[in-house]
Amino acid sequence: MSKRSFSALALLAILLLSFSVLSVQAQDAAPTATPNVAEIGSGGTHISFWNGLTGSDGVTLNEMLTQFAAENPDVSVTVEIIAWNTLYQKLQTAFVAGTYPDVFMLHASEVPQYASFGVLRDMGDQYTSGGGWLPDDDVSATTMSGMMYDGVNYGIPLDNHGRGLWINKTMFEAAGLSTDPATAPTTYEGWVELFQKLTLDANGNNALSPDFDPANVVQWGYTVGEWPNVNFLAALYQNGGSFLSEDGSTITINSEAGITALQQAVDLVYTYHVSPPSAGFDTWQGFGAGTVAVLPTGTWYRNQSLLQSDIDSMAWPNWQWGPNQATWFGTHTFMLPAGLEGEKLDAALKLIQWVSENQVTWASSGQVPARLSAQAALNPEEFPSNILLGQTFSAYGIQDPRTTVTQELLSLMDASLQEALNGIKPADQALNEAAELMQEALDRA
Repeated sequence: MSKRSFSALALLAILLLSFSVLSVQAQDAAPTATPNVAEIGSGGTHISFWNGLTGSDGVTLNEMLTQFAAENPDVSVTVEIIAWNTLYQKLQTAFVAGTYPDVFMLHASEVPQYASFGVLRDMGDQYTSGGGWLPDDDVSATTMSGMMYDGVNYGIPLDNHGRGLWINKTMFEAAGLSTDPATAPTTYEGWVELFQKLTLDANGNNALSPDFDPANVVQWGYTVGEWPNVNFLAALYQNGGSFLSEDGSTITINSEAGITALQQAVDLVYTYHVSPPSAGFDTWQGFGAGTVAVLPTGTWYRNQSLLQSDIDSMAWPNWQWGPNQATWFGTHTFMLPAGLEGEKLDAALKLIQWVSENQVTWASSGQVPARLSAQAALNPEEFPSNILLGQTFSAYGIQDPRTTVTQELLSLMDASLQEALNGIKPADQALNEAAELMQEALDRA
């Protein structure tokens, strides 16, 4: 398939989706975000690589690619790091114009969308089942399922990245709480009590005290503000709900379970006063400044926590607010355009294989290697958070819905979650309105 051989239908689908996504507020960056460009190596075979790793994980990958170029002096790479939502838009436009990169990294949840356009290369020949180098049994069944669309494998997984907690051990000990993850509550009420004991006002009263002043909090037990989408998904499944109906045709986030899940987060702000509202509070900065005791965040926080030498912290598994355990995780995935061929194809495949075979090094980014052999090789003293959180992904991890309009659905949902978490609309109204808009998008797809 050449760069300009897309069908009119595929082009129309890309354009329509691009316009729909542009109309939705981007979650983690404005569409005008400037790409971070790095030129790596000086080899004659030059390839371009786009990804959305805007944090310390992007730095780690660039360091790995520098080593790749040193070991493969015939290849040079231009790496563009672009905020995720901007990357989705830019990539769609690039496919229409025929100016797409030679290799790119997205999340597994985007495989259905891009595969449905007919723009992805079948990567099945890279697995041992197709005569390639990557053992099929070195990737978990859950991770492997994320690479598939209509029975075809379109990706090479780099990692499992997902949610857990970082706790301030000093604050736990001051409140008389154990820092052992085995002592974590298993009910919403238990977590509320834990957060209350960790929330202090200016007079030193915790949120359980009758003298507690919620207008003068100096230490928060928890924060609801970082990535409400994935926090909500975990609580949704913990309460027995789902994102979609079993046949994938109906949005179900506004079920009784969904309303309960969102109300649980809202109540932490407005009923129990253990978290600030979502808007206007920097959760990472708060944890680093010693004003947050429990930070819900992801595997990618590992390196940030190491920089905070004055904060004695550690990773914990995600909370459990419903009768079921659940935590969100995703997979950063290498993909290639269907039109790539010749020396550029060879170089791109060589890069992907090299990075995949060095996934233990990738663990220093904080993420959990996708390959099971790399997970087993991790040093527990060096990578405790990778190992601990990775085990939860395998045991009870849940992922984004697999549709051809996943990003549009998540953007619509995020807007409504923010309205509820900031006291603008009741939880049931916010979810009902979101579900209606999301259903329209799903029906169009």
